[in-house]
Amino acid sequence: MNIKNTAQLGVAIRTSRKQLKVTQTQLAMTCGTGLRFIVDLEKGKPTCQIGKIIQVLQALGLALQTGSPDARESGGDKS
Repeated sequence: MNIKNTAQLGVAIRTSRKQLKVTQTQLAMTCGTGLRFIVDLEKGKPTCQIGKIIQVLQALGLALQTGSPDARESGGDKS
């Protein structure tokens, strides 16, 4: 999934969490974050801490990848 904003990231996290049948509280406990953080993250709050976001992604079995939009569109690496 090509995520372009925090709202899309929140939807991806919420979708994955629900597919795994995990509550927000359970996810927060697993990641060592507060429930409020998970709620804010799923709502797309743009000021959530990236370190905690990565913990949540890992707990859900998701990966964060970066790359140039140009490289993805052409199917190759422009370096």
